[in-house]
Amino acid sequence: MPTRKPPPLRKDARRNRTALLTAAKAAFAEEGLNATLEGIARRAEVSIGTLYRHFPTRMDLVAVVIADKKRAWIKAAETAVAMESAWDGLAFFLERTCELQAGDLAFNDIASMRFPHAPGIEAARKRAYDLGGRIIERAQAEGSLRPDLTPADLAFIVWAQSRISEATHAIDPDAWRRYLAITLDGLRAKAAHPLAVTPLRPRQVMRAQLELGRRRLR
Repeated sequence: MPTRKPPPLRKDARRNRTALLTAAKAAFAEEGLNATLEGIARRAEVSIGTLYRHFPTRMDLVAVVIADKKRAWIKAAETAVAMESAWDGLAFFLERTCELQAGDLAFNDIASMRFPHAPGIEAARKRAYDLGGRIIERAQAEGSLRPDLTPADLAFIVWAQSRISEATHAIDPDAWRRYLAITLDGLRAKAAHPLAVTPLRPRQVMRAQLELGRRRLR
């Protein structure tokens, strides 16, 4: 039996939905994913009940707001894996990720945390993580990337850059580019020195991301 499409929204409902998405995109970008839903509703000039009719949960709203950037993040990783120079692929992926993060605390949160109750977001994050592992493997096989870098390390580099962007965006929106360049120089195989601490295990990384998400979304 074919699935019936939901009836189209009335004109006023479409207007309210558009206003909510515009308000949510701005609020999440400015405040992160813990921006209050009441504040978003006020910003959109609708009631909180109207917000919940369109988006029953916070993560329903988040999923729609970050959909375009989520797709762009995966596209960047896929492009990086296909680049002839594996080092250029790594640099491209990190630069594109930082561009997506710049001035957008919501995407910072998406790139830094885990969301077990948002399968769509988790699937995109896992896809980016898996592709990041392939990017690392290619660059290490090429001999351009230090051999001790792990996918978990890459995840924390992205997290660190997100905090740099958060702290400096209002002062200099391109400041993160300097620190990414410094980071990339430190990742080159020819610059590598032995590291004093072993990398976190994947389970430890997951715990750190989950705990960060719990604290930010309280």
